[in-house]
This record gives sequence, C-alpha cells and structure tokens, in this order.
Amino acid sequence: MGIGLVDPILPAISRELGASASQTMLLFTSYLFITGAAMFFTSWVSSRIGVKATLISGLVLVVVFAGLAGASGTVDAIIGFRAGWGLGNALFISTALAAIVGAASGGSRQAIVLYEAALGVGLAVGPLIGGALGTFSWRGPFFGTAALMAVALVAILVLLRKPAADPGQASAEPEAARPPRPSILAGFRALANPALLSLSIVALFYNFGFFVLLAYSPYPMEAAARAAGLDFGAHELGLVFFGWGLALAITSVLVAPVLTRRFGLRPVLFTMLGGLTVCLVLLGLFVTSLTGLIAVVIVAGLLLGVMNTALTEAVMEATDLPRNVASSTYSGVRFMGGAVAPAVAGPLADAIGDGAPYWAGAASVVVAILVLAFAGRHFAHIGRPHETPASEAAILTAADA
Repeated sequence: MGIGLVDPILPAISRELGASASQTMLLFTSYLFITGAAMFFTSWVSSRIGVKATLISGLVLVVVFAGLAGASGTVDAIIGFRAGWGLGNALFISTALAAIVGAASGGSRQAIVLYEAALGVGLAVGPLIGGALGTFSWRGPFFGTAALMAVALVAILVLLRKPAADPGQASAEPEAARPPRPSILAGFRALANPALLSLSIVALFYNFGFFVLLAYSPYPMEAAARAAGLDFGAHELGLVFFGWGLALAITSVLVAPVLTRRFGLRPVLFTMLGGLTVCLVLLGLFVTSLTGLIAVVIVAGLLLGVMNTALTEAVMEATDLPRNVASSTYSGVRFMGGAVAPAVAGPLADAIGDGAPYWAGAASVVVAILVLAFAGRHFAHIGRPHETPASEAAILTAADA
C-alpha cells in the first residue's frame, strides 16, 4: 500500500507547501533509492538477527518515519523522512514471504498465493485510501500509513511464531549443520553472474518507465482537468490509480501464469515491454487529454502486472545463486531505476514540455528490450520446471513488492 498511497496527494503537497513538481516527486526518489540500496544487505541482516526481528525493525521504522513525514512542515523534511521509510520498507519486504511460508500450515504454495493476492490488493487499495485521506489533508495518508503499520506491528508481535530455523534464535544444532550465512557483500558479488546482471539491467530500465508513469502522471492529469474546467483532486486521482493497481493485480496473479506457460517467458517479456513502450508514447501524445491519460494509464496497468510476474520468474529461473541473495540483488538494482525516474521527470517537463518524461520513459523501455535481446544467450535455459514452491518464495519476497 505504501508504494502508491502518496501518489494522489503529490499535487496537493506541491500547492500547500509551495514546492515544485520536481521537488515533490523526490518523495519517490528518496524512498526508492534507500529501499534499493538497503536491499543489497537485507539478506545479511535477517541471517544475523532473524526473520521476526527483521520484520519488527522494518515496521518500527515505517511507523516512525511515516508519522514524522505527516507532521512535517517542509517538502525537504518529508523527502528525508521518506528515506527512513524506505529503509523500513526494505527490511520488511525482504523477509515478509519467508515469514509467511514459515508460519503457514497449508503448505508453501498456498502461502505464496496468499502473499501474491495481498500484494495485489495493497497496490490497488493504496492509492484509493491515499486519495480518500488526502481529501481532508495531504497529511492524512502519512498518518494513515503509520496507524496501519502500527496495527501490523502489534499483529506480528502477538501472532507470529518464530520459525524453528530462524537464525535469530539460539539453536542446539551444530554450527557445521546450519546453512551458511551470506556475506555482507554477497549482493554485490552476485552481479558477477551474467544472467542476473543482464536481467537486473533490464529491470533497471523497465522500472524507469514504470515510475515515470506512476510518479509523474498525477501532474498532467490535474493540469488537463483544470484546462477542461473540472475539479480533479486527491480523491479523483486515487480512483484512477486504484483502477491502475487493480488492473495490475488481476493480470499479475491470474493472467501472467497462463501467458508464460503457453508462450514462454522471453516472448511474454518482449511483448509486455513493447506494449509499455507504446503506452508511454501514447501518454506523451495525449498529455493534454484527461480521458486519454486515464485510459492509457489503466491499460498500462494490465501490461505491468504481467511484466512484473514474468520478469520475477525469469530472474528466479536464470540463476542457481541462493534465492534470497539473487532476490535482494535484483530488487536493489530494480529500485534504483524507480528512484531515478521521478528525479528526472520533473526537470525534463520543465525544460522540454509536459510530454518529455513519457518520451524518456519510452526510450528507457526500448533500452530494456535491447538488453533483453542481446543478452539472450544467458537465458537459454529459462522455462524449465521450478525446483519447488519453497525455492520460488525467496525471490518473490522482494521482487514483487
């Protein structure tokens, strides 16, 4: 929910705090940059302090920094507090699915389905709640997040049992029998694997386009509505991005597995990247049309849901690295693409025109297509059957969040 919850209130923050669109979009940049950087180390942290302690630490940070952001009086303070929020986000999502699988009684595959469904609902509902709370004040979504995460924190403290193998617990098991703990540099060393490096670069450029669409679109939508004489505030933006998130959730859970089984991973990846390029080009063309912007953004959500799932599956199958290490590394690089996009979109719009960020996003996705094409020799083996449901869990933990 936290990824899209702030989206509908970006224009309101700009107006009420006297900040430019470029400044306000840095709320995404600080959040995603710190999340991505921390991802390289989360597998090391959880191996030292344990899954439950990592989850609790992440939620405490989110509660504290979301509350501080809501109480802030300047956009610069909010940007800084969003960075602390990003650190908590990285700690939480890096271990969430591992905890769910460890606590579930119905088997790991059912746990994964529940986790995927929860991610989809959260991504769809986040903008809706953000828009509803934003009608009262731009501070509402921040305090709302702090309250919701405080509930989650209490639930974990009360209800979540520590897995028997949690490295944060003392164990009578001989040291030699325990699985090796990853090095603090394991995430960086994993990039020496050419398949993981190539797919991470694909994800880097793809996520640039993804977050241009997510972080920048509220501004041209509001401008187009104003030009048409319409009142289009946080509530209306929340509804639009609820539709976007719902489309993404449906295709990621229900459509993507069918397409990848029938056509294979690489054809689906190429098709979705090509479709996203077209969507970004159309957004650039329809940048002054409210109806055009809304329609293309929601259609793009359908493509992004398939793309996220297919790219995650490709990473999972392309390497024999430990799954938690591969997951953290891939997610760290991927989030960096998302961090750069909002920082670039605002200055581009100011310097060239309102459609320029979308053109840059389309160009970035074309680069992702080229990398995927030229690095194809590293992915010849993807498409083979998965090892076990449990082996899928670790990489889905961070990559889908």
